Amino acid sequence: MNPPSFPTFSLTGKVVVLTGGAGIYGRGLAAQLAATGATLVLASRNVEALEQVAAEERALGHKVHVRSLDLMSEPSILQLRDSVVAEFGRVDGLINNAVSRPMKTVDGPLSEWEASMQANATGLFAITRTFATTMASQGSGSIVNIGSIQGMVGPDFSLYEGLNMNALPDYFFHKAGMMNLTRYFASRYGQQGVRVNCLSPGGFYTGQHPTFVERYNKATFLRRMADAHDLGGPVIFLLSDAARYVTGVNLPVDGGYTAH
Repeated sequence: MNPPSFPTFSLTGKVVVLTGGAGIYGRGLAAQLAATGATLVLASRNVEALEQVAAEERALGHKVHVRSLDLMSEPSILQLRDSVVAEFGRVDGLINNAVSRPMKTVDGPLSEWEASMQANATGLFAITRTFATTMASQGSGSIVNIGSIQGMVGPDFSLYEGLNMNALPDYFFHKAGMMNLTRYFASRYGQQGVRVNCLSPGGFYTGQHPTFVERYNKATFLRRMADAHDLGGPVIFLLSDAARYVTGVNLPVDGGYTAH
């Protein structure tokens, strides 16, 4: 008698596109996704930085490729999709990780807000629609949007008091919108076998001011900020067949910050 077959967390044989890949979240995600055995395609405007990441991962025996992507250009998005499908025959996963941060202050020129929306709202919609349509034609696929707890709650300005740091409104706006766009596409393409989920990280340690770190740590149950090892596991789960019945979900990965 053959043992029962269970869905696994493996991404071996899957073709996964990660937007970004060299930044705060992206470098850790690239390493952990590449280690799963997936064919990983990194895509952003900074091709040079991605090539460095890809070279480091290939040296470990991983299958990592690089493509150019401008989220503010629909032709660039379509070219990315077409290039991936032409070379690999399909696309099984998309992680919407890349983000643009043109706003510097809440009082800055309106053009900064508009540029942020073009990349982080319009660009998000365009790339998700493009890849979801392709996945639907295949009958399967998984999209993971990298959101933020700042799309779930309002800012706690006391964390920044007396420091040269701040919370900016465009980020709160488009990360909140990302969560409901996730639900929209999950509903729209679920019948075609496409799952769409959102992962909302909490504060990520990048060498911030010690006072901020101390304040933030106290606001979490785990008493620490996230690091490069914390996001890959949940993303891999959502991409894998182990999450085959999970769609339309927002998963906080925040050490308990939003669970108060």
